[in-house]
Amino acid sequence: MNLLLSNEYLLWSIKVGVILFVVLTVAAYMVWAERRVSAWMQDRIGPNLVGPFGLLQPLADVIKLAFKEDIVPYTADKLLHFLAPGIIMMAPILALSVIPFAPGIWIANPDFGLLWLLGSTSIAAYAVILGGIAGGSKYPLLGSLRSMSQIVSYELPMAISALGPAVMAGSLSLVDIVSAQRDLWFVVPQFIGFIVFLITTYAETNRLPFDLPEAEAELVGGYHTEFSSMKFAWFFAGEYANMVIASSAVSVLFLGGWHGPFMDGLHWTVIKILFFLFLFLWVRWTLPRFRFDQLMFFSWKVLLPLSLINLAIAVILKVLW
Repeated sequence: MNLLLSNEYLLWSIKVGVILFVVLTVAAYMVWAERRVSAWMQDRIGPNLVGPFGLLQPLADVIKLAFKEDIVPYTADKLLHFLAPGIIMMAPILALSVIPFAPGIWIANPDFGLLWLLGSTSIAAYAVILGGIAGGSKYPLLGSLRSMSQIVSYELPMAISALGPAVMAGSLSLVDIVSAQRDLWFVVPQFIGFIVFLITTYAETNRLPFDLPEAEAELVGGYHTEFSSMKFAWFFAGEYANMVIASSAVSVLFLGGWHGPFMDGLHWTVIKILFFLFLFLWVRWTLPRFRFDQLMFFSWKVLLPLSLINLAIAVILKVLW
């Protein structure tokens, strides 16, 4: 009995280590992908000198930042200045624990997996808010104030649109939601919810056209203006790790996870996640930034009604089905 428990614990530990390593590595190389894709779209070369095709550029950036001086402004709140970068990296790791990548390849499968996913991704907003307050100057503070209103506005339609797949599957477990899409992906009956959820992921990760909390043309750098060295690196890595989690959530909730047209498996989840990660980059270098009044109007007057309509459609289809 003890041997069986130790083997299960060893297998669970290996899965945790592998999934964490892969996701954090993908988050690091998203920086390289961002620079290469933007260079391609703007007819430039991009990073290509450090290693083959510039693939060692993220490692060089980490080494450079590690040796930078960690400057803490004398007006800053020292405790919050220390905690905020750690919180933004903790959030995607917590969310990662319930993402099912393939049959049997997940860290945990609680009955409330969807609620855990939504709650853990929301923690990243506290890092942005605390980072802005901890900076001790006006530009980070304005960035955190913008972030508070943006997060409150966009989390509501995100949560309501995510309830559509849960209603269709009859469960809050992400594994059950993926299994329910064996014959038909929820993007078909829940297309409105898919569009709303996809748009709100851009707002939740502070990506263009929703990057008002860190608008460099207005706020220097926003909430992370007063951070340097590895603290700034954690903010940077946390943003890309949250992009990985957001892409995984869209794939699991609406595109069937590991289910595909031919043989089901991990490769379908990977393909879908990579597609949405590329979409993040494509949108950034295509769309302009919203004005703040446009951002608020779009959430409360457009996305929220659409998410409620989508939830009503999900309930009707579930009853008729």
